[in-house]
Amino acid sequence: MILSMTGFASATREFTGGMLAMEIRAVNHRYLDVQMRLPEELRVIEPQLREKIAARASRGKLECRVSLNQAADQAPTLELNRELLQGLLALSAEARTLAPNAKDLSLGELMRWPGVLKSNELPPAVLQQLCSECLDSVLADFNASRQREGAKLAQILTERLDAMEKIVREIKPRLPLILDGYLARLSARLADALGSVDDDRIKQEFALFAQKIDVDEELTRLTTHIAEVRRILKAGGQTGKRLDFLMQELNREANTLGSKSVSTETTQASVELKVLIEQMREQIQNIE
Repeated sequence: MILSMTGFASATREFTGGMLAMEIRAVNHRYLDVQMRLPEELRVIEPQLREKIAARASRGKLECRVSLNQAADQAPTLELNRELLQGLLALSAEARTLAPNAKDLSLGELMRWPGVLKSNELPPAVLQQLCSECLDSVLADFNASRQREGAKLAQILTERLDAMEKIVREIKPRLPLILDGYLARLSARLADALGSVDDDRIKQEFALFAQKIDVDEELTRLTTHIAEVRRILKAGGQTGKRLDFLMQELNREANTLGSKSVSTETTQASVELKVLIEQMREQIQNIE
């Protein structure tokens, strides 16, 4: 499917003592530019989060914002592990019998001993895992929104392609008549201006001139490029850069059609084609 570079998704996850909120928003950009807004508790897993995002998006200026909201009635609390503290004191007393001159453990040292103070806060590893799982969910919603937007962009481009094909289809059968009419008018003007002129010489010059102003090749290439754009849209995937290149090719052929024009019909066709191509180019800037 065609993916837009513009998208948004958000999610929340409750945990003991609060809630984790995450949102991702993105706009078009030439390359992938990821900006992370993380609380200090989750900075350690930023590389893993970036890796997950890069696996699901290849282009776009993307911002991932994560916040931790503490529940008012569930503030972190500390509790003394009496059993562990009593065990430490007993071991300290036993150690003094072996080393009478050793210093006793201070209260600060006892309180800092791992496990002496118990907290109801979520362990860092559990919080990090919760954040990683939340990101997976948000990225799934994010890509779903980009797919929906991409489908709309593909429809807009298809409508413009239909309009371009109609212009080419209508103007191409009229080219011989347009060319013959122009050469007939030019021949009449030459005859009026010069009087008697070698008819064979005029025919030779007209033949050379007709080759220079013939736009059948440009119309054929336009048809080919339009078909290629349709093929890419149908194939989907990361198509933005290829489509942008094809817009340049289409615009080149439309410009040549205008520069070779010898009638208001082909000039108008060139102008209408360039308007449609520019409209497509603007939309393609949002495609991944």
